[in-house]
Amino acid sequence: MRIHLDQKQAQTAEQLMRARYSAFAVQDINFLYESFYVATRGFQNKKEIQKWAEESKWLQLQIVRTNINTVEFEAHYLDAKLNLQIHHEISRFKQTEGIWYYVDGDLLS
Repeated sequence: MRIHLDQKQAQTAEQLMRARYSAFAVQDINFLYESFYVATRGFQNKKEIQKWAEESKWLQLQIVRTNINTVEFEAHYLDAKLNLQIHHEISRFKQTEGIWYYVDGDLLS
């Protein structure tokens, strides 16, 4: 949670990914929004992010693989109808002035 208070505490893309997952679980929408890279932040809708966070019961984060700028992960959660879902994504991150940001990601099936 300290990364939620100071994003600079994330030393790697994976640490930011883990912080973003926990932000979904505790519905820290401001952190999620602010941790988007500035060039992609404007495409985000805080209300949609909040809706997904609130309607989901977050169960588990599994990191599949990681390198300097990407993290492949599976986020397990129950949707609004209590169906088990797995959000499988390869996320891209960028570090600017010592701060890691989430840029975008590709969903995998």
